[in-house]
Amino acid sequence: MMMVHTMNRESPDKGLDSGKYVRYTPEQVEALERVYTECPKPSSLRRQQLIRECPILSNIEPKQIKVWFQNRRCREKQRKEAARLQTVNRKLNAMNKLLMEENDRLQKQVSHLVYENGHMKHQLHTASGTTTDNSCESVVVSGQQHQQQNPNPQHLQRDANNPAGLLSIAEEALAEFLSKATGTAVDWVQMIGMKPGPDSIGIVAISRNCSGIAARACGLVSLEPMKVAEILKDRPSWLRDCRCVDTLSVIPAGNGGTIELIYTQMYAPTTLAAARDFWTLRYSTCLEDGSYVVCERSLTSATGGPTGPPSSSFVRAEMRPSGFLIRPCEGGGSILHIVDHVDLDAWSVPEVMRPLYESSKILAQKMTVAALRHVRQIAQETSGEVQYGGGRQPAVLRTFSQRLCRGFNDAVNGFVDDGWTPMGSDGAEDITVMINLSPGKFGGAQYGNSFLPSFGSGVLCAKASMLLQNVPPAVLIRFLREHRSEWADYGVDAYAAASLRASPFAVPCARAGGFPSNQVILPLAQTVEHEESLEVVRLEGHAYSPEDMGLARDMYLLQLCSGVDENVVGGCAQLVFAPIDESFADDAPLLPSGFRVIPLEHKSTPNGATANRTLDLASALEGSTRQAGEADPNGCNFRSVITIAFQFTFDNHSRDSVASMARQYVRSIVGSIQRVALAIAPRPGSSISPISVPTSPEALTLVRWISRSYSLHTGADLFGSDSQTSGDRLLHQLWNHTDAILCCSLKTNASPVFTFANQTGLDMLETTLVALQDIMLDKTLNESGRKALCSEFPKIMQQGYAHLPAGVCASSMGRMVSYEQATVWKVLEDDESNHCLAFMFVNWSFV
Repeated sequence: MMMVHTMNRESPDKGLDSGKYVRYTPEQVEALERVYTECPKPSSLRRQQLIRECPILSNIEPKQIKVWFQNRRCREKQRKEAARLQTVNRKLNAMNKLLMEENDRLQKQVSHLVYENGHMKHQLHTASGTTTDNSCESVVVSGQQHQQQNPNPQHLQRDANNPAGLLSIAEEALAEFLSKATGTAVDWVQMIGMKPGPDSIGIVAISRNCSGIAARACGLVSLEPMKVAEILKDRPSWLRDCRCVDTLSVIPAGNGGTIELIYTQMYAPTTLAAARDFWTLRYSTCLEDGSYVVCERSLTSATGGPTGPPSSSFVRAEMRPSGFLIRPCEGGGSILHIVDHVDLDAWSVPEVMRPLYESSKILAQKMTVAALRHVRQIAQETSGEVQYGGGRQPAVLRTFSQRLCRGFNDAVNGFVDDGWTPMGSDGAEDITVMINLSPGKFGGAQYGNSFLPSFGSGVLCAKASMLLQNVPPAVLIRFLREHRSEWADYGVDAYAAASLRASPFAVPCARAGGFPSNQVILPLAQTVEHEESLEVVRLEGHAYSPEDMGLARDMYLLQLCSGVDENVVGGCAQLVFAPIDESFADDAPLLPSGFRVIPLEHKSTPNGATANRTLDLASALEGSTRQAGEADPNGCNFRSVITIAFQFTFDNHSRDSVASMARQYVRSIVGSIQRVALAIAPRPGSSISPISVPTSPEALTLVRWISRSYSLHTGADLFGSDSQTSGDRLLHQLWNHTDAILCCSLKTNASPVFTFANQTGLDMLETTLVALQDIMLDKTLNESGRKALCSEFPKIMQQGYAHLPAGVCASSMGRMVSYEQATVWKVLEDDESNHCLAFMFVNWSFV
């Protein structure tokens, strides 16, 4: 059959007349298709070459070849769009089905609540119309009748030798799990910010008035049910707090299912509490409607079953019936229901830490949502939708992230069976130091004997935890990531990087502000929803003296940053990094260090009392977290806990010196974090004192130059009629000025950076005086602001000042700041030479 295409046809007068039709033979179409496969958009020369090389196209003009390729590209685009719309339609249909089921469940829950409300009203009405003289007797009789009806409320003891007994436990767990996943067994409340949709993660809910803590999620994934089950059963691959999962027994069930007896160990998120473990029965089976279900529950004396393995380093937690239900979708993919319901024995931890173990929101983010995100990530990687740089496979990059988290968790927990032993303290209890002399065991045996080439015989870890007040975890971690010079010591980083080399490196002394380098962040990978990013950080070294020649070489860190979205409810934020060489292999050894900040939820404090701004571990556990007389106008006490852990290698001769250096370094980091926390905490309604005014002679001189130059150029006084002449009073006036005043370097051969700012300027940039010098002017102003400054710059240099129109700039945290006007003037020294540029942003506010 001849194939007809909408083109030109032959004309008896002109060969081919544009605007008409032409018939293409199958051979011509095949030749064009071959070229289209290689190059969908050939150039004019390529089309002419095609006509010369293919005799069967000799009667076709180049213009008609061009039109054919245009139509072919249009058809391809339409085909892809049709396929995309079909996929979206399938997602919408599945989501609509999911929402209808959720609506039915909510209607049942409402009916149940209405019935309970009516029953309680009836009970109250009945109780109010009767006497209570024989109430004690009625209670005793009622109890006796209940005991007669249930002579043995405990289950009979069941063990691994009785498969029928274990199957009975499994069936009970399955029924209870399904009632939570699709029924009304738990009063679910949707989490804030988790709106359903075709591209959303799904429907996420947490429990209310429930025994223990529980979370539930349901969503769509483009994988088959059995593949989803295989992914979720491998808990250590997606649950970062899971240390290990050991399957001690596998028992086939009579209905084609499988019963497993599982022992699971979980990491403790901080150094303030012990780790948890679970002894559970896991039941996997297919339902009559074709769904695949995996449910799990703890085996206790109440449920019966064999006794789990004991462990002195863990606190036994209880898993109530939990699991996941996977239902196949029409056209491919699955609908996934996940339920996590646990009791973490919150009473065994210090009172200040209990909110962490009693929060369903934190459970939802760390377990339930993490599982759903991981499956969606694997699905998109499988379909090729995720693009990664660096020539690494997605699985390799994912393994790097897992190893960084696992190594950091190992350092924070310091398990004895991994080889960790504590070192003696130096008299203070704020820093814990542990050593590991078994590199083969260290980090789950992931390093082998080649981890420490010829340098070092062990690993040392210095760690601490600290409570913070009114400091958003996401903001703090983002600040630590972007402003490394605020807390890091370049010499200590160089010592940590020396573990990758065979030659020894001298143990440095931690120096305040010892960071003579710039950092460049190179992204490697990012999860689909951008909640986690893997990156390489290049630390550019510079030697300022012959003694610092060892610091002159660039260093590299593999860094994992997560939880920097301030809108996530109950999410923890983390920054973990490890030194690597420039071309690190897929199996490169990693020695992670870093920070983890976990919210402890908002708690209202009675009588206006509030906690200290930052607390060390000793004061927190001794109960001295409240002080009378400190009032918070908002009546809200938002606390979080930050855990810090840094690891170093050492040899037998340097252990004590490395331990001393590590203690000093972590203490300096704690001090830096306290200063950073003071700077980035919300100021309105806060009881925190502002940053102290700098009183150095240089600051006094600079303020005098700023004020004098403003008056000289504009003819007005910077501080109005209340201007003071003495240095100290002038400095206090500028420091407390209501407008943001900043000074910027004036160099022709380098990008201008900020050198000074008053209190309001620091608030606007969300930074500190130390970190201010890392902020460049062109990164702060937006494009229109930079154009306005460039156009007015000649005027500033000639006239001495200029006014910039209203605009928008960015703080160091990336937040947009609007201002009504900006005044720029030259700051002159005493000899009338140019010193810097001063900016005054009037009536600014965060957008």
